Amino acid sequence: MAFERVCTLDDLWQGEMANYTVGETEILLVHTDKGQLVATQAMCPHQEVELVEGELSGCFLTCRAHLWRFNVVEGKGVNPTHPELALYPIKVENDVVYVDVEGVEPKYAHS
Repeated sequence: MAFERVCTLDDLWQGEMANYTVGETEILLVHTDKGQLVATQAMCPHQEVELVEGELSGCFLTCRAHLWRFNVVEGKGVNPTHPELALYPIKVENDVVYVDVEGVEPKYAHS
């Protein structure tokens, strides 16, 4: 495991999401309104549109392009149900967020 510093909790409030780069990997860090932190792939598995441009409601993220909806906490598609999001290990120490992208590849689903 190679956790890298991404940001502090003050940088991303509950209900917000933002893109960060970890090594050479672009990730989407989501801080749900219930306080859950999730690091997932930055691009929609459908047509590689940036998920940060979508709408976050609770733990549900809707891609702006074709309205594919995901449960970002589980990394599962809601509508449609077959796509998945890559989830990266995350940890918080002293209010600093660390993410490990090693060995986790983004997922794709083009239908």
